[in-house]
Amino acid sequence: MSTLYPLKFKTIFKDKIWGGHKIETYLHKDFGDLPNCGETWEISGVKSDVSVVANGELEGESLADLLEKYQDQLVGKKVYDHFGNIFPLLVKFIDANDDLSIQVHPNDELAKKRHNSFGKTEMWYVIEADPGSTLITGFNQPVSEQIYLNKFNSGNLMDILNREDVSAGDVYFLPAGRVHTIGKGLLIAEIQQTSDITYRIYDFDRVDDKGHKRELHTEEALAAIDYNFYLEYKTKYQPEKNVDVHLVTCPYFTTNIMDFTENTSKDYSGLDSFVIHVCVEGEYVIEADGKQYPVKMGECILLPKTINAVELKTTNGFKILESYIE
Repeated sequence: MSTLYPLKFKTIFKDKIWGGHKIETYLHKDFGDLPNCGETWEISGVKSDVSVVANGELEGESLADLLEKYQDQLVGKKVYDHFGNIFPLLVKFIDANDDLSIQVHPNDELAKKRHNSFGKTEMWYVIEADPGSTLITGFNQPVSEQIYLNKFNSGNLMDILNREDVSAGDVYFLPAGRVHTIGKGLLIAEIQQTSDITYRIYDFDRVDDKGHKRELHTEEALAAIDYNFYLEYKTKYQPEKNVDVHLVTCPYFTTNIMDFTENTSKDYSGLDSFVIHVCVEGEYVIEADGKQYPVKMGECILLPKTINAVELKTTNGFKILESYIE
């Protein structure tokens, strides 16, 4: 078998009714003949869209094949024991040229029962935000299923949803069950469980190019929604240069942000997990086992478990989201 090394994957582009052109104009990723691009899937183990290696001697191999072949060498023993041959995280960039539908994702228990799938807990990092951009996350007051249904059926659902003003650098953690939508004008990096299950609650009565409305999942959503009210929805963190800053820890992933203007080294030997870097600003070079792997804004790279130490070298600085499973 080949020796594992830092892996890049071919981007999977997704045309969406609400998509725009920032994937191309801001992240410099060419989505070809698509009319727009709402999402890119950068690292995916979802069966319908499995990522394919784009660099080195394993180029052309799928992530699923690598996982079957390398097992815990790729993802770590604890991760492999738990998830087997399913890669546990999905990494996306999302360009909302219009509001996404108001939606909710089921938790593991409900997703297993209904779809034989994982649930979908996720986090968002806002890369760029047009002036006045907003998003919705959770409720703005305590509600019950009955209050929710009354508002939904009377066409007043927006009255009870929590809308937030958004700026670049904001972070939101969205556990499964939280009603949410990404608002118009936002470019976001998303890290989530490997799942593509979405219950669409409301879609602003939009129609596609054939005049059809998208399917809603009104009944399915009821059992999935977390009706609790929370005082804080945005993740609080203190930005700092040249140190790792912790953002999110949950059973599914831990994510830190690294905003560096200088070279640094990372020792991952104590971690029983793969590591993913999502570059959201600048560029750098990873040095591992004597070889160099350039990474620039809009790119992601997967560091297999077998890589214990890396050097990150930069000329003009970088900002990356660093994720793994603890």
